[in-house]
Amino acid sequence: MVLLGLLALCLLVGMEAARFTWHGPPGWYASLARPPLSPPNWLFGPVWAVLYVMMAVAAWLAWRVPVSGNGGQPALALWGAQLAVNALWTPVFFGLRLLGPALGVIVVLFGAVAATAVAFWRLDRVAGYLLCPYLAWLGFASYLNAGFWWLNHG
Repeated sequence: MVLLGLLALCLLVGMEAARFTWHGPPGWYASLARPPLSPPNWLFGPVWAVLYVMMAVAAWLAWRVPVSGNGGQPALALWGAQLAVNALWTPVFFGLRLLGPALGVIVVLFGAVAATAVAFWRLDRVAGYLLCPYLAWLGFASYLNAGFWWLNHG
């Protein structure tokens, strides 16, 4: 049941983000100059769906570790914090159209996920490794966000 709850929570965050791009990215986004290596728009949904499932499984694996001392509570608190920051990026980028602040959000998100991956790895190595593709994607997404900001901030 915990795994299902974590999956539901992650997918809810993803569905809420998708509200901003449900029928294709807004006309505003389509009008932006795109940085090199920008993937096609259709790729983002499937990638994020897989990443949200991996996030949930990682949290579930960390949650299953027996509590000794402070156990996994700090790691799970980090996980919750990164998910909250994750939920913030799409409304800032697409909703408010604030490319610079969105870049700040994604940099904070990258740091939060890196800290979570390290904390999870200490509890359960598979849980830590499951966040590595998420970190890689966030690195790429940070590049894209920075590129959009650089090319369109004027």
